[in-house]
Amino acid sequence: MASEPLKIRNFCIIAHIDHGKSTLADRFLELTGTVPQREMQAQFLDQMEIERERGITVKLAPVRMMWQGHELNLIDTPGHVDFAYEVSRSLAAVEGVILVVDATQGIEAQTIANLNLARETGLTIIPVVNKIDLPNADIPTVKHELAELVQSHPDEVLEVSAKLGTGVSTLLDRIVERIPAPSPERKAALRALIFDSVYDDYQGVIAYVRIVEGAVKPRSTVWFLATGQTGEVLEVGRFTPKRVAERELSAGEIGYLVTGLKDLRAVRVGDTIADRDAAAPLAGYRQVKPMVFAGIFCQAGDQYPKLREALEKLHLNDASLVYEPEHSAALGYGFRAGFLGLLHLDIVQERLHREHGLNLIVTVPSVAYRVELTDGSSTIIHSPLDVPDPTRLKAIEEPLMKLDIVSPAERLGPIMKFTSQRRARYLTTRYLDQRLVILQYEIPLTSLLVDFYDTLKSVSAGYASMNYQFARYEPASVVRLDILVAGKEIDALSSLVYREEAYQRGRRIVERLKSILPRQMFEVKLQAALGAKIIAAATIPAMRKDVTAKLYGGDVTRKRKLLEKQKKGKQRMKLLGKVDIPSQAYLAILKR
Repeated sequence: MASEPLKIRNFCIIAHIDHGKSTLADRFLELTGTVPQREMQAQFLDQMEIERERGITVKLAPVRMMWQGHELNLIDTPGHVDFAYEVSRSLAAVEGVILVVDATQGIEAQTIANLNLARETGLTIIPVVNKIDLPNADIPTVKHELAELVQSHPDEVLEVSAKLGTGVSTLLDRIVERIPAPSPERKAALRALIFDSVYDDYQGVIAYVRIVEGAVKPRSTVWFLATGQTGEVLEVGRFTPKRVAERELSAGEIGYLVTGLKDLRAVRVGDTIADRDAAAPLAGYRQVKPMVFAGIFCQAGDQYPKLREALEKLHLNDASLVYEPEHSAALGYGFRAGFLGLLHLDIVQERLHREHGLNLIVTVPSVAYRVELTDGSSTIIHSPLDVPDPTRLKAIEEPLMKLDIVSPAERLGPIMKFTSQRRARYLTTRYLDQRLVILQYEIPLTSLLVDFYDTLKSVSAGYASMNYQFARYEPASVVRLDILVAGKEIDALSSLVYREEAYQRGRRIVERLKSILPRQMFEVKLQAALGAKIIAAATIPAMRKDVTAKLYGGDVTRKRKLLEKQKKGKQRMKLLGKVDIPSQAYLAILKR
C-alpha cells in the first residue's frame, strides 16, 4: 500500500458522549473484514477494562482497514470534554472527520466543540445522523439542524444505524470519495509526528506516529527533536487494531515505532521523529493547561516509589496529566497532580489502582489561582499553602471558563435560574432552530467542580449538555481558610474559599471533624480561622477515667486527692498533648 499514497484515507470519528462513535467503529471493522466475526465484541477499540465498564472512550485508538482497494486509517476518539486533548491530537494526524449526531438526542455541546476543533485544523467534515433505527428518532429535524451547523444541504447528511449496520457501507464509500488523500513527499527525509505512546516492559517506549515525509524501516537510527534523544528503531508496523509488524512505514501512513528506549522522558507526544538531528520540527500540539489540581498520596507510605513510577508510565500514555512531588505533614510524600477535569481525575485514580495496585488518598480538588504580587510580578499557585504573605499579596485571580449549554428551548427557565445561583454571568442566547438553543455564560471554574453537571441534567429533565473552555483569569474575593486541631494548624485541611462562604465552610469542617476524630484524655479544640481570626469552633470533650473505682471506703480526702491529681494531669496534657489524626479522618474530609 505504501507505493500508492493516493489510495490512503486518514480520518477520525468525533461526536458527543454516547452518540455511537465506538459502535460505528465496530461496524467499520466488520464490514472491512479487519476483525474476524468470531473475535468481534462490542466497543472493540475500547481495550481498557474501565472503558468497557463505564461505556465511554477514554483513549484514542488507531486502526487500519481496507475498503475498495483503499487503505483507511481510523482514529476513534473520546467524547467527554475532559478528554478533548485526545481529540485535538488525533485531528492533527488526519485529513478528515466523521461528525456523528444521535437522531434521538440531536446536537449537543460536545458536538459543537469537536466541530470547532475540526474546522480550526482545516479538515474535511462528513456529517452523519446515527441511531435512525430507534422508534423515537427525529431524523428530518436532526438532519436539518446538522446541515445548518456544518453549513451544507440536508441531502449531504448521511443516515446510518451503527447498531444494525444500515448505511455504513455508503458511509465508507463517502469517506473514499470526500476525504482528501495525503500529499506527502515520499523521497524526502523522514519526518513523523508522535500523536500517542505507550510503555512495554520488554520493548520500551512504543510511539504512535503519522509519517508526514519520507519512510522508516527497522534498524534505522532516528532523532527525537524535542528531547534531543537518539535511538534505533527495533520494529515498525500498523494497527489491526493489534500491532502487526511491517517492513516499512511510508509517508501518509499511520502506524507505530518500537524505540527500545527505557527512559520514559525521551519520547514526548507532539514531538517530531526525524532521520537527522538538523531536521525542522513539525508543528506539534499546544501545551495543555490543567485546571483542576489534587494531591495524590499512598495509604501505605512505603509505596511512594511505586506511585512515582506509575505516574511516569501513565503520563507517557496521557500527555494531559501533569504532576510534581509534594510533602504533607499529615499524609507524607506524594504528588500534586493537574487534570483537565473531575472525570479525568477519577479515571487517573482508577487506573493507578487497577493497573498498578495502588491504594490512594486523593485530596479535595482545587483550581489553579493566579496571584498578583505588590512588586508587579505574578505566579500560578496550585495549593492554599502557596499563598504568599499578605504584605506581598496584591490580588488573587481565579480561572474563568466560557460555558456553552445546549438545551431544548422549553427548559430555558430552570437552567437560567440554576446558573445564576452558581455565579454564572449570562452572555448570549443562540437558537439553532425553533426547539434547540445554545446558552453562553462565563463562570468560575470552582462553580463547575462540585455536582454542576448532575444538577444541570436534573433541572433540564436530562436534556441539557455542556462544554467549557478556559477564558481568562479574573480577580476574586477569596481567602485562605485554615483548620486548627488542639491549637495546631493542619496544612492538609487548608483551602481557598470565597470570603462570604468562609463561615459556612469552616463550620461544616469543624463539625465533621468533631464527629470523626476519636476522643482523647483531654479536651480538644477544633477551630476554623481566617488569618488570626477564629470564625468557627467546636470542642471534643475529654474522656474521663474513673480513678476512684478501686477505692473501697476510707477517708474522703483519698478520693479528692486522686481527682485533683487527675485534673492536674489533664491540664498538663492539654498543654503538651498531641492529637494524631487518623488517615480515615483525612479521607472522609478531603476525599471528593
